[in-house]
Amino acid sequence: MCILIADDDPVVREVVRRYLERDGHTVRETADGPATLAALSDDGDAVELAVLDVMMPAPDGIEICRAIRSGPRPDTPVILLTALGDEDDRVLGLEAGADDYVTKPFSPRELALRVASVLRRATTVRDNGHPILRDGPIEVRPAARLALVDATPVDLTPRELDLLVFLLRHPREVFSREELLAQVWGWDFGDLSTVTVHIKRLRAKLGDRHRIDTVWGRGYAWGRVDSGSGGTRA
Repeated sequence: MCILIADDDPVVREVVRRYLERDGHTVRETADGPATLAALSDDGDAVELAVLDVMMPAPDGIEICRAIRSGPRPDTPVILLTALGDEDDRVLGLEAGADDYVTKPFSPRELALRVASVLRRATTVRDNGHPILRDGPIEVRPAARLALVDATPVDLTPRELDLLVFLLRHPREVFSREELLAQVWGWDFGDLSTVTVHIKRLRAKLGDRHRIDTVWGRGYAWGRVDSGSGGTRA
């Protein structure tokens, strides 16, 4: 896998590069926004995952994440490096379509493990016995990494698609944010706002066709649960 590390700190790039190369990846490095955009547009050595520093010289990591999601390879997984405790950056990054984030200072090994986790989900076998999922006007082809509403493709990030697939496969089952973080993200711990932001984005992209219920005090479900649960489709 070709991994891009975009950070203006050469020490960070060097340490991360060593860990990723140890895992067998090819690594490219950039130090600012323009060089990062140029690397992402290079078809000769296509980037298969980008690690972007939120605070690198403009355009910053969040702007580049948005450019990836609106560009020719919108499914490219993105991990953001954010300042410790800067919740605004984390939420903005998730809303921009980032698949994951790691806060600075961080363990290079933790980042390497997050890279492996995101790649594992992004490279799930394509249409090998994975049944097409349908619910009314919504159709998802998990192996093809494609979601449609009223037969029109919907632009979902890899993690948004994973979340939708999981919910469709478990209709009317209520999952807490902790459970979704474990089942969809594969995390034993993490910022629960990650789930909240992805639910919000998924609802917005599916429009009035979504069937994601908020079951107050319990979590989320696809489709209404019994009336006593307090489910709502807000």
